[in-house]
Amino acid sequence: MNKTAAEARELVSAMLAPLSGIAGVEKVLCPPFTSIPAVASALAGTDIGLGAQNMHWEEKGAFTGELAPNMVKEFCGYVILGHSERRALFGETDEQVNRKLRAAMKHDLTPIVCVGETLEQYEAGLTAEVVQRQMKAGLANIDSAFASRIVIAYEPVWAIGTGKASSGENANGVVKQVIRPALSGLFGDTIAQAARVLYGGSVTAANATEFFSQPEIDGALVGGASLKADEFVAIVKSSQR
Repeated sequence: MNKTAAEARELVSAMLAPLSGIAGVEKVLCPPFTSIPAVASALAGTDIGLGAQNMHWEEKGAFTGELAPNMVKEFCGYVILGHSERRALFGETDEQVNRKLRAAMKHDLTPIVCVGETLEQYEAGLTAEVVQRQMKAGLANIDSAFASRIVIAYEPVWAIGTGKASSGENANGVVKQVIRPALSGLFGDTIAQAARVLYGGSVTAANATEFFSQPEIDGALVGGASLKADEFVAIVKSSQR
């Protein structure tokens, strides 16, 4: 929940030229709902994608304050689903994430599905159990033809906004030992190995290379660092392989 529409335009303007010069990297910006039209206009004609931070699963109706999938689709090609803050602060469940994912499938939106454990769960050694549950319930009843488009973002909750990122080795291990096996169980090995899996949680220009150098990590879901044009551009540059 950062930046007015005018501030978002200013931020994107500062990013646009350097980001457009970075080839071979899929780049997506996900501003607040009120800034989406302004950012969509700023990104027109570029190779930078646009996404929403959330959406409802219903097509329309008495859901005051929510946005329907077709409202998101009007401007965006991507949507973040199940972010830890949505789960923790607004009570979203795995089942609700699944309903949103099926709505994204119906409306041809590329979903970025977030999974991850809290500090208490991490310290209790429950990372695998929690992430497996989120994957199994959140990705249930999804057509395998669409599954190949799903992007998974592993975001350990204890690392979000705390400045305390997971280590590259630890994050890589969760992706290799938990996330890809869960995808394999749901959709088969081919999709599991081809799936794009991001790391999210206090990613900065200083530590991004540590994560991008890991064989199982394909990119990053960047939070606070994306509010600084130079920092975000540096992270994107470091993702080139």
